[in-house]
Amino acid sequence: MDRDDELTHLDRDGQARMVDVGDKDKTSRTALARAVVRMSTHARQVLLSGKVPKGDALATARIAGIQAAKRTSELIPLCHPLAITGCDVWFEPATDDERLIVHTSVRCADRTGVEMEALTAATVAALTLYDMLKAVDRAMAIEEVVLVEKQGGKSGHYRREG
Repeated sequence: MDRDDELTHLDRDGQARMVDVGDKDKTSRTALARAVVRMSTHARQVLLSGKVPKGDALATARIAGIQAAKRTSELIPLCHPLAITGCDVWFEPATDDERLIVHTSVRCADRTGVEMEALTAATVAALTLYDMLKAVDRAMAIEEVVLVEKQGGKSGHYRREG
C-alpha cells in the first residue's frame, strides 16, 4: 500500500491517532463551506425582518459560527488546534421563500487545513438559527452542509461542482 493510500488517522494496529503535522511547512490555507436552513415562509419573513422574539438571530448566529470555528479542535476528535487568522459568516436568502444559505470562510497560516473549521462554523450558525427561530417554526431543517472550496496545503485547490 502506498503512503498516499494509507488511512492517516490510524496507527499500525488500527487505533485512532492524531496525525503528526510537525514536519509540514506552514502555508496559507482557506476553506469555504455552506449550510442550508429550510424553514417556513413565515419564519424566513420573521428572520429577515429582524422581528425574531429572541432577538437578532443573524448577529447571534454569526458570532456562534465564528466561535465554533475557533473551538473546532475541542469538538472534533483528532482535529488540530489552529491559529485562525480570519473567519467570516454571512447569510443569503435563497431564491425560493423557504431557504436561507449560511456561508462561512475561514483562513489560517498553518500546517493543516481549515475545512473542519469552516464546516463547523456553518453547522453551528445553522443550529443557532434553529434555536433562535424554533418558537416560530419547529419544523425547520438543516440541509446540505458542504465544503464549497479549499485552497492551500499539499492537496492543493478543491472547488465543489455545482
